[in-house]
Amino acid sequence: MPRPSNAPQPLRLALAPGFLGAIVVMAGLALIGSTAWSWIEWSVAILAAITGWFAVQGKVWWAVVALAAILVIWNPVWPLPLPAIALQGLSIAAAATFIAAGVLVKVTPKE
Repeated sequence: MPRPSNAPQPLRLALAPGFLGAIVVMAGLALIGSTAWSWIEWSVAILAAITGWFAVQGKVWWAVVALAAILVIWNPVWPLPLPAIALQGLSIAAAATFIAAGVLVKVTPKE
């Protein structure tokens, strides 16, 4: 059954912060352990919160849980003492999560 033409179309509001989050996480691989790492932590945490908020609005609960985990791991206020090899593996998983959430989260605007 086709939608009426006046029905609101779903928007991919998480696309930009999701792709930016993936770019920042992958760029951060080169900065693990350096003094610039705190900038990566702040950026990833903020982009995970933004993408997670759009996932809540779109009711994509797997993305909310995954982005909350990213927010905890890259938390700049109380950083987790993880070894560099663990952060490298988690960075690749976080980039994949950001991209998947950015592509799959759709928010339908309220009328």
